[in-house]
Amino acid sequence: MSRIAVCIFLAILVVAEASMCMYSAVETSSARKLLFTPGPLTTSKRVKDAANRDIGSRENEFIQVIQTIRNDLLDIAGVTSPEYEVTLIQGCGTFAVESVISSSVPATGKLLVLINGAYGRRIVQMAQMHKIQTRSVEEPDGAPLNLKRIEELLLTDSEITHVAVVHSETSTGMINDIAAVAKLVKNPSVGQARTYIVDAMSSFGCIPMTLKDSAVDHLISSANKCLQGIPGVAFVLSQREALVACKGQARSLGLDLFSQWQGLQSNGQFRFTPPVQTLLALREAINEFRDEGGIRARADRYRHNKQILSEGMEKLGFEEFLAPEYRDASYIITSYRFPDSPRFNFTDFYSRLYDRGLVIYPGKVTAADTFRIGSIGDLHADDFKRLITAIAAIKREMHI
Repeated sequence: MSRIAVCIFLAILVVAEASMCMYSAVETSSARKLLFTPGPLTTSKRVKDAANRDIGSRENEFIQVIQTIRNDLLDIAGVTSPEYEVTLIQGCGTFAVESVISSSVPATGKLLVLINGAYGRRIVQMAQMHKIQTRSVEEPDGAPLNLKRIEELLLTDSEITHVAVVHSETSTGMINDIAAVAKLVKNPSVGQARTYIVDAMSSFGCIPMTLKDSAVDHLISSANKCLQGIPGVAFVLSQREALVACKGQARSLGLDLFSQWQGLQSNGQFRFTPPVQTLLALREAINEFRDEGGIRARADRYRHNKQILSEGMEKLGFEEFLAPEYRDASYIITSYRFPDSPRFNFTDFYSRLYDRGLVIYPGKVTAADTFRIGSIGDLHADDFKRLITAIAAIKREMHI
């Protein structure tokens, strides 16, 4: 081999090695990111691996995956078919909420939305987009729902046919009392029983509940929350009579809740292209959920995460947004007020954490400057100790 050829060969080896190092660095950097967020969130290797294959959406194996997921979701909710049914919806959780809102309220119906945060306001926005007659009872972000105001409105407005509420308002961390609301929604003394819609996006799978005990007609959640799957599919658990009542009422082809359920019932398939890899991951995530010990075991881990977070952040001088009496119930996500320091800059704070492989969320409170830290996902005690250590170091760096 000539000297020139040898030089060229060595140059190629150097470039190839550099490329491999860059690829390895990207992989390592990506793998070390921990998502302290309300979802998408940190997932386990077994869940990621489950999504890492191709399968035809019309194959019998995949149709069985869909049916298994639907049965498992009913089991987690503590109900059975045919009294209750599961409808899987392509897309994020908001798609499923909008599917229920736009399909369940008839043209002559009226929706009451109970609001104490950003996600309640989003439901109102959906309803208005679909020209649904809407009323709301709104409290300040982070305040509890006012049951007396809700009762008075149900008593005085007989046109209200549907009531919607967010269970875990992840803008603040507030957990709303859906059982107490149900007693009003279904109480004959305040008028006819209304259809009860619960956005349980961030609570299903970690807060013990049953649809039947809570009198919920439609409960909505997503794969990428407390079930610890990946984004791309949401689901609606419906009381069958309430689901059948949606027939012919949809204001959207793609978000037609009844037709989506009917398609799954008839041949086990989605009407339109399903998120195949997301569903494969969800099936494995549910297996992992059971292996951990189900709702109570997962809730215990999340509570422990939250305890480490709360104690550590308090020592560092950070103040939780929620009032003390509501904090124990809020172990899904915690909103923190910005420190009272001119040196604190959230973008800088966020970036310093990100550079350490730790990802938090900006705030979503209208009347205060906040940021959010989630306790859910495939995160454990050591991860939260690492986060607190990093925040302490960043405080010193920023001279807060």
